[in-house]
Amino acid sequence: MDLGASKKVNHNEELSVPKPVIITWHNGKSMIVGDFRALNTYNIPESYPLPRIYETLTQLSQSRFITARDSVKAFHQNFLTDNSRKLRRIIVHYGIYEYLRIQIPLPTTK
Repeated sequence: MDLGASKKVNHNEELSVPKPVIITWHNGKSMIVGDFRALNTYNIPESYPLPRIYETLTQLSQSRFITARDSVKAFHQNFLTDNSRKLRRIIVHYGIYEYLRIQIPLPTTK
């Protein structure tokens, strides 16, 4: 719960919180996560077709700078709206927290 990715929720707010799930990674480390699968029924899937290589290279050829961005960490740079934060809460032994930034996976993220 660091880097400004989450904040503690006040006890006087109306709460709807999924039960926590403990997962174990392949390297043996454990992590507490929220089970947000119920949100998938409310999401409207969006389609993002891959661009044609020729069109992409044509656009890149006219660029002055070309940079790289880590696609995994890039998600954590985007903030959630206030309404989305209320849906992305997690309960842990020291309180209830809501995510401030997008956590992977989130379907239909822009």
